[in-house]
Order: sequence, then C-alpha cells, then structure tokens
Amino acid sequence: MKKVLFCLFIIIVSLAVVLSGKNIRSSYCEEEPEPEAEQPEIEDKANPFNNLYSTWVDSVFNSLTPDQRIGQLFFVAAYSNLRRSHVDDITRLINNHSIGGLIFFQGGPLRQALLTNLYQEISQTPLLIGIDGEWGLGMRLDSTISFPRQRTLGNIEDVELIYQMGLEIGKQCRYMGIHINFAPVVDINNNPLNRVIGTRSFGDDSHEVAKRALAYMTGMQEQKILTSAKHFPGHGNTAVDSHYALPIVTQSYHELDTLEWHPYKELISNNLTGIMAAHIHVPKLDSTPNLPASLSRRVLTEILRDSLHFNGLIYTDALNMKGVADHFKSGDMEVRALQAGVDVLLMPSDIPVAVAAIITAIENCLLDWPQIEIACRRILAAKEWAGLNNYEPIDTNGLHGRINSEEARTLNRSLVEASRLRRQ
Repeated sequence: MKKVLFCLFIIIVSLAVVLSGKNIRSSYCEEEPEPEAEQPEIEDKANPFNNLYSTWVDSVFNSLTPDQRIGQLFFVAAYSNLRRSHVDDITRLINNHSIGGLIFFQGGPLRQALLTNLYQEISQTPLLIGIDGEWGLGMRLDSTISFPRQRTLGNIEDVELIYQMGLEIGKQCRYMGIHINFAPVVDINNNPLNRVIGTRSFGDDSHEVAKRALAYMTGMQEQKILTSAKHFPGHGNTAVDSHYALPIVTQSYHELDTLEWHPYKELISNNLTGIMAAHIHVPKLDSTPNLPASLSRRVLTEILRDSLHFNGLIYTDALNMKGVADHFKSGDMEVRALQAGVDVLLMPSDIPVAVAAIITAIENCLLDWPQIEIACRRILAAKEWAGLNNYEPIDTNGLHGRINSEEARTLNRSLVEASRLRRQ
C-alpha cells in the first residue's frame, strides 16, 4: 500500500511540474537545470539570434504553455490547391498544437494569400510562413516569375545581379506574407551521378558557390526574409536521392571541412539565419548505423554549433522523406532530431505522436527541457526579426501586379542574358 501511495505522490508531483511550465523533467534526473538567469536585451538588426530575450520574445514565450512551446517547433506542409479537408487539417493543427509555422507548396498566389490570412487570424502566436522557392515563387506557384536555376546563375560573373535577384525574391515573398525562403542551395556539384542536386547547385567550385550564395542570401535577408542554406553537411557528393533512400557520403572530416563547408563558413560569418540538415549518412562523422546527419548530435551540435559557430535556426529536411522515414518511426525521429540540436521539425508525419514522444523523452531525462525552451526562443526571435511582432494581413489588392512587376521581368531577362554571355 505504501508503494502505491508513493507512486501516486510521484505522479501528482510530476503533473504539477508539467503544468507549472518551468520544468517537465522527471524527479529521477540526476541533475536539475539551473534557474534561467535574466538576460540583457541586445538589439542586433542583422542577427536575431544574438539575443533570445527581447521584450516581445519574453512576452510571447511566457504566454505559452509547455505543450505550446513544443508545438512551436513544428512546421507543416500547406497547399492552396487542395480541398477544404486540407484546410481543416491545418486549422486543427494550429488550434490543437500551436504549431510554429507552415511551408507552402503548390497553388496560386491569391489563393495562398487568402489562406495565409486565415491561418494567421486563428493562430494565437503569429506563424512563420515558408516556401521552398530556390528560383523564386515560380518554383511553387502558378502565374508567378521563375528566375534562373542556380546552375545558370553559376555562369554569371556579375554577382551584383544575383544580389538584385535576392532582393526581388525577398520583396515578392514579403508581398505574399512569406517569411522564410528555404534557399540558397550551397551543395557543391561534385558528383556527376547526383540527380537530386544537379541544376540546383551553383557549380563545382566551393569559392564560386560561396560568392553567389552570399549574394543571394544577402539580398533576401536585407528584405527581412529568413534564409536556409542547404543541405548540411553536404548533399553534393551523393548518387542517391534522399527523398527515396538514405545516401551515404564517404568523405572525411577534412574533405568536408575544406570543400563542402566553405560556403557555410562564409554565410555564417555574414549572419546566415538558417541551415537545413540533410538526411544523409556520413560514417566518418558519425558511424551510428543508418543515422542521418539530421539526427546526429555529432554533426549538428559538435560540428555545426560548436565548431562552425552557427547560432541561427537549424531545420530538419522534410521528415516524411524516406532517407529518414525508412529507418525511424514518428516520435522517435523527432526526439532524435531534438537531441541532435535541431530547432525546427519540418513536415512531420504525425504531430500528436511526436509531441507525446517528446514529452515522454523529457520525463525520462532523454531530452532536456531547457533545450526545448532555447529552440522555442530562437523561433520566436526569428518571428520578431521577420516583423511578426507587428503582424498585418496580406493586402490582396493588386497582388498579382506587385509580384509580376516589369522591373522583376527585366531583371529576369538580364540574368538570363548575363549567363549566356559567360557561355559564349
């Protein structure tokens, strides 16, 4: 009977801790975290992640329950060309799990803008809206401009044109209420059998890739668009598409450091705001069988955070890709990603299962609650930097004309012409 009463006491205490929002860790954990010290507020217009304790971030963070703080780490796929049932699914995820953001795929600009306004209206915390628009809105949306792919941009000697393209794509994203563009690709195109990168790469020279990626990134970030260099630690030297299987990269640390990571170093030193982790297995970095880099603490914390000094958002690549989903189940993969040092869990298959698994991992001391808090704060800091502390709905009047301006079309023609001059 005493054992039963003791167990009930432990359960009640654990529930009280969860509801307090201060700590979800089990009482059996060997070490309790130190109380969170009050942090000074530092304004850094170029890098939002140098200060995670602004007045707005503190205010929003303190308004969220523990479950809602976890929910902020999830970004889900959204479409503007699907049926009402899809809208209902997204609405439920916003209402029930306080998800942090959406990444839009196929559809049309006006339809997407109207849905974005709807989703923002019902969300307690403003949503970060993303797009995978490596060559602009036209990569995903009909009746919009497609700029040249990165291989074509690699033929342009005047990188000022690429910077101007970044500015223009940034403007168009802002017109659309988009805050993140998952670009640029900084993979080095050094494997002729690589079908998944190919035309998405600036080329096979890491210095030239870095120069063009920096111009593209700078243009977008000057428009307050969050960027995401990808795919760390380097998807260029692969012959397998991680959408369908787990590629294996055999390069050594030294080879990766001197070639694949050169663009990352250049962008990080210029306030890169995001990096996407690849579902690739790199045995010479982490020999754990079938473990993608996206789930490796060695790769994301020890190398990317500690060695390369990156302090921005780390995103997983899509968690429904077979490169990770063939080897890890929903719940397990999200926990492992957070253990590795990820901030944003992109396109998970089952959010309720993942949230339950994360809470269980915290209670069993397999995952630190302070790590969740820091990831949540990074996401909120990104939202403030992108202007969501002063959110306004998208103005849909004249939207088509703004994102298809004559200036944008002229720039597009100039990019194509400049690439042809290099090839002649």
